[in-house]
Amino acid sequence: MRVTEIAGQLKGAWEGDGHLEVSGVAPLESAGPLEIAFVGNRKAASGAHLSTAGCLLVTADFPRGRTLIRVADPRGACARVIELLYPPPVVKPGVHPTAIIADSAEIAQSAAIGPHATIGAGTRIGERSSIGPGCAIGTDVRIGAACLLHANVTIYNGVTVGDRAVLHSGVVLGADGFGFVRQGDHYEKFPQIGRVEIGNDVEIGANSCVDRAALGTTQICDGAKLDNMVHIAHNCRIGRHVVIAAQTGLSGGVVVEDYAIIGGQVGIGDKARIEAGAVLGSGCGILTSKIVRKGQVVWGTPARPLREHLEQLANLARLPELRQEVAEIKRQLREMKGS
Repeated sequence: MRVTEIAGQLKGAWEGDGHLEVSGVAPLESAGPLEIAFVGNRKAASGAHLSTAGCLLVTADFPRGRTLIRVADPRGACARVIELLYPPPVVKPGVHPTAIIADSAEIAQSAAIGPHATIGAGTRIGERSSIGPGCAIGTDVRIGAACLLHANVTIYNGVTVGDRAVLHSGVVLGADGFGFVRQGDHYEKFPQIGRVEIGNDVEIGANSCVDRAALGTTQICDGAKLDNMVHIAHNCRIGRHVVIAAQTGLSGGVVVEDYAIIGGQVGIGDKARIEAGAVLGSGCGILTSKIVRKGQVVWGTPARPLREHLEQLANLARLPELRQEVAEIKRQLREMKGS
């Protein structure tokens, strides 16, 4: 695709060789003469003159002198270019002969069902959705339009998935929540009879699990993005456009409000509430029933406001110095007592 065509799609202004045929997208430091790269920050801009990329996506203040496309957000524009140059494979409608589909299941004519997939009674698969090899979909499941299920996704009975969802390999939706009741000297299972509802435009990473509610619903709202190996326990509610990084675990009944950001390896206790726009730094721990206020940035375990966390780290760094000072004070006291 020519530079002029890319600029037209991005609604950006181009400079230099508008007829250059761009064949791929690559990082700034390794892009070649037929590839496009983006300059995302000041550090990248300072070294951009060393790049051999044929075209750069840059902001309005970048120096002239080479083939450029000027846009407000180079990184976001790069994502759009990737979509243009690497379009997803077209879904080829049809059911693979090895798939096992219940007679009462409803499969849209434009959907694709891959090898060895199983689909239970009463389940509905929407238009243009693609069910990958080895997927196991239970009874009375609803999967919307234009969804993509990669290989070996498991969806238990009664789960609802909205439109344009992307579920990566190993995702499990609707397994029982971890609910047990102590009875004398042993535990008995509390029946998990609730549901799981996944909204529109949700993406869930590989080997992540969303448990069904004990009673009621576990809900992932529109636009939420979950990384690999994320665990959402029973009765949680994840708001719109929430982002959760890898290896994070939410206990039962947690509420995460719209546009919150949760870093990797975060642990959140039962019935905690993360209000809208809050940011949880990687590795932090949220205690049971804790409320993280709207827009607040927290870090550490137990989590505290970022300023307090940084002050604590600074104090910890001073401990060796304080230890020496205390030792010196003790020495002086001993000398005073001796005299």
